[in-house]
Amino acid sequence: MATAENKKPRSSSGVERKQRRKEILEKKKAVEELVKRAVAVKDHLAKFPAFHKYERNGISVYFESAHGDQLPLPTRKYIQNLLKVNMEGPYGSEWPSEEKIKRREMAVPEAQYILVSQLANDCIAQNPGKQDEGVECTDGACTGDRLLGFVHYRFVVEEDVPVVYVYELQLESTAQGKGLGKFLMQLIELIARKSQMGAVMLTVQKSNTEAMAFYNKLRYVISSTSPSRVNPLIGIGKSYEILCKTFEAEAKCKLEEGN
Repeated sequence: MATAENKKPRSSSGVERKQRRKEILEKKKAVEELVKRAVAVKDHLAKFPAFHKYERNGISVYFESAHGDQLPLPTRKYIQNLLKVNMEGPYGSEWPSEEKIKRREMAVPEAQYILVSQLANDCIAQNPGKQDEGVECTDGACTGDRLLGFVHYRFVVEEDVPVVYVYELQLESTAQGKGLGKFLMQLIELIARKSQMGAVMLTVQKSNTEAMAFYNKLRYVISSTSPSRVNPLIGIGKSYEILCKTFEAEAKCKLEEGN
């Protein structure tokens, strides 16, 4: 019969590994629950009434929330058209295959949107008798409110971190250079923080130098998950970079600056 003295004590390293696995699983579950709760919110703009419109630099627009599987047909067509107008150039020969991917991405339930619309009177005043770069008004004649752009974003998990991933930020040329893009990214960051996400991430074509400069000004940096960071040799052959703004790192920098 074995005595107490003969029993082998449980390895402390084994206990630690078990505890560590438990902590990892609990953290993963908590992250997934955060994302699940964020996805379930019907209208994220409702939490930010002060950000429902933008009236600066000669432009007046308002914002509405939408979901990919609930987009009306005219809105889907508008998004497809604006994507082609803005992105066919940066993508070059890759555009035909990329366009098919984007059309599938835009209509799924997890796709969340901020739609940018202009009041009818402003539309008529700024576009007398002609459409802008082939992008049609939502009603076809500028007699009602019309779309000027959109943001497509999602709540996802990247490298065990809950993030808002911006799939698209697209504005018509007449709405660019007026601070509207910056305002929309600030709104996305507010939504991310309110939803307790750890970062905002997005993908930019290397050839789209204006977009790269825009996000750099907003303090977005190349992510550790970007091809050029994961493997520089592989990154050379890739046409894009993944950018991010991590809120924890930003807070840490502010604390360090204050010390």
